[in-house]
Amino acid sequence: METKEQLKEERDKIVKGLEEAYRKLVEFKKAKNSPLVVMKNGEIVEIDPNDVQPTLSYKRSQG
Repeated sequence: METKEQLKEERDKIVKGLEEAYRKLVEFKKAKNSPLVVMKNGEIVEIDPNDVQPTLSYKRSQG
């Protein structure tokens, strides 16, 4: 069975990969001048890639 430290390291790697994928997606959408398509409040909406943050950091809540 994995220890808590091993699980934390694995989670951190996954989060870092997701943050990098987000950064690359925004960069690609800006280069192609293509909207980001997301679901917001149960509706599908298009967002201008210039209106979003180029990076996003995951903050884990305590608890």
